Amino acid sequence: MSPSKPTGAPGRGTDPRSVLILVDLQVDFLPGGALAVPGGHEVMALANQLAAGFRNVVLTQDWHPPGHVSFAASHPGRAPYDIIDLPYGRQILWPVHCVQDTDGARLSSRIDVPHAQLVVRKGHHQGIDSYSTFYEADRTTPTGLAGYLRERGIETVYLAGLALDFCVSWSAVDAARHGFTTYVVEDACRAIDVDGSLAAAFADMTAAGVRRLAAADLTG
Repeated sequence: MSPSKPTGAPGRGTDPRSVLILVDLQVDFLPGGALAVPGGHEVMALANQLAAGFRNVVLTQDWHPPGHVSFAASHPGRAPYDIIDLPYGRQILWPVHCVQDTDGARLSSRIDVPHAQLVVRKGHHQGIDSYSTFYEADRTTPTGLAGYLRERGIETVYLAGLALDFCVSWSAVDAARHGFTTYVVEDACRAIDVDGSLAAAFADMTAAGVRRLAAADLTG
C-alpha cells in the first residue's frame, strides 16, 4: 500500500484540532540500547522537524517497573522473543528495557520538542504490558490519553516513532477506533519486524481505517 495524502486543510499541524504523537523515542530503543529498533536513530531529526510544525504534541514513554511481566528475565527458562500466554493474551517476551528512572528509559537527548504539552507513560503496571498509548495490552485498562485529546478538542491524530509494528501501530488502531482521523507518518517510524509483525501491523491499521503518509506531505 502506498502512502496516501490527507485531503483538505483540517488535520494539518497548524490546526488546533490535530496532534502529533511521538512514540517512545527513548534511549533503549536506539542503537546501543537494550531493545534497539533497527534504524531508530534515523527518525530523530525528522521527528523534530515534524513537531516544529504542530501546535499540539504528545510524547510517550515506555516505563516498566523492575521485573516486569514482559521481560524474558522474569520467566525462568525463557529467552527474549519467546511467546507465552498471559491472562490478557499472547505476550512476546522482551529483553529488559525502559526500566523506570534508568538511563535507558529516558527520552533521547536528540529530541528537541520543548512545546510538547504531555508525556504519557505506559507499561507501568507490573502484570500487564503496553504497546498502545491509549490502552494497556489487556485492551481495557486506559492510559487516559483519549480523554485528554477529547478535552482538548482534538479530532485528527498523527503518529510517528518506535516501533512501527508494535507501539505505533497499536496506538494508531486504538486512535481510529476512538473515532479520531488517524495517520501514521511512515518514514518517521522504524520497525522491529518479529515473525511477520510488520505485515500484521499494516493489515491491522488498514482494517481500522488508519491512513499512511510521508513526512513531506506535512512539511513540504
